[in-house]
Amino acid sequence: MAASGIERENLILAAQTGDPAAISRLLAVCQADARRYAYKHCQASDVDDAVQESLLIISRKVKGLKAAAAFSSWLFMVIKRECRRLERMMFKHDPLPEDIAEELLARRSDDALRVDLANALESLPAHYLEVVLLRDFEELTIAEIAQRLGEPHGAIKSRLHRARELVREYMLGPDITPHPPPAGP
Repeated sequence: MAASGIERENLILAAQTGDPAAISRLLAVCQADARRYAYKHCQASDVDDAVQESLLIISRKVKGLKAAAAFSSWLFMVIKRECRRLERMMFKHDPLPEDIAEELLARRSDDALRVDLANALESLPAHYLEVVLLRDFEELTIAEIAQRLGEPHGAIKSRLHRARELVREYMLGPDITPHPPPAGP
């Protein structure tokens, strides 16, 4: 039985409280979407494994989801990541920098991550910190931030991107870079 949008949102909210029945029902409701998405991003032989691992991750981490409206995109991101992981295992690819970064962050406790994030935010110049706080904490859109600050839309997007890169560098250190280093002379 499919859940309507409001029922699904209520189910997500209940799952975020740790209610085992709600988590179980949520996983059942989103399994068909997860499977469809996995078929688009995984090798056919990996679909079942990707869906199973993704739903396990969802069940363990749903409490940390900030907004119920973000659930679907989060679900798809988790599935896509699992598909990539399974493909790398199959073809023995070296991990991508973003996968190494995720693994490094996943090893830290929630408390350590909170402290590191607070320190990273405190290290930002004021003009970067301002856009991060407006976007990620007040949840304003880029257009709303641009209007509030009286600056062009593109400048806000650029500043937000750079601020997030600085936070990432702070959290991960210089060893993990989002892009391969430039070729030498």
